[in-house]
Amino acid sequence: MKITALNQTHRDQGAKMVEFAGFDMPVQYADGMLKEHEWTRSGNVGIFDVSHMGQFIAEGAEVVKFLSHITPTDFSLSTPALAKYTVLTNPEGGIIDDLIITKITDTKFFIVLNAGCKEKDAAWIRKNLPADISFVELADRALIAVQGGKAEEVLNSFLASGNLAELPYMNLGTYQFKNGEEVFISRTGYTGEDGFEVSIKNSAAAKFWLDMSAKAEVKPIGLGARDSLRLEMGYPLYGHDLDDTTSPIEAALGWVVSKSNTSFIGSERVLKEKAEGAKRKRIGVKLLDRGIAREGTEIRKDGKKIGVLSSGGFSPNLKVSIGQGYFDPTVVKVGDEVSAVVRDREIPAVLTSPVFVAAKTKSVKK
Repeated sequence: MKITALNQTHRDQGAKMVEFAGFDMPVQYADGMLKEHEWTRSGNVGIFDVSHMGQFIAEGAEVVKFLSHITPTDFSLSTPALAKYTVLTNPEGGIIDDLIITKITDTKFFIVLNAGCKEKDAAWIRKNLPADISFVELADRALIAVQGGKAEEVLNSFLASGNLAELPYMNLGTYQFKNGEEVFISRTGYTGEDGFEVSIKNSAAAKFWLDMSAKAEVKPIGLGARDSLRLEMGYPLYGHDLDDTTSPIEAALGWVVSKSNTSFIGSERVLKEKAEGAKRKRIGVKLLDRGIAREGTEIRKDGKKIGVLSSGGFSPNLKVSIGQGYFDPTVVKVGDEVSAVVRDREIPAVLTSPVFVAAKTKSVKK
């Protein structure tokens, strides 16, 4: 099993470790998932080890054209330092993975790939890579998410210069810590809270993590709370809510498809669905009574099966079970009363937007 640069640190802090995407990762610490979730949502700071994700640099004169070919996004529209969420598409218009691509310069982009699909994604990118473009993994770097209401204040205290209040949402900058360590900081994350992701050398990761942990406003958070936080926000998880048969239109990610990009891989199906609609759509489900609906839970309308949950669990914020799944938009719509089958019992539920909690991300203007 693979480990991150923080593996021993997690163990020293009493984390419960599990296998995730081939890595030995912390699922929770002593406080447990529920308290970790609430801590991050309540204006404090949670730090997450996401070093298992892949960090890469794509560079070359035609890199904008290339990235606009393997994704539905037009990267010629990107401004310097702008990070964009997008998807890799296959020839059938399905999603190979979702990812974040950040423009450094006109010829250089920073790419973050999901851990579970890192090798598959990298192989696909290299298969389609023109000879004049390089694609190199930054294997010597860790990635730490700093999320929550006081993230900006706490992280600013580490900087030798600069102010993160000036860094807009979905933008990246290069900063220097007071100890001389140079880091990349992006105002991104997968919790819906204001926050950042810090790309730091493996050799400096443990000290930074421990220095952060020592602050009263900060607690380390495991994968369990990371999942419940993203579920409340309606963020899809690859391998559960997204796969290589699902199109970005079906997944309610049509906004990643730029109007000016019409020749990307898989564009025929995706553009047709964008114009005419898809046969299924990702929709949220909220239970109206006690019970925990998890992935695979059958959803019924008028006693008939209409789909299953691709993700599900308890929402600490709403104090009810929530989930998301794919449903035929000609049969059901948001607002419809349905039921979730939990332990052979039909529990009343309602179809909703997949977004259950309002985002607190800060859109600071440059």
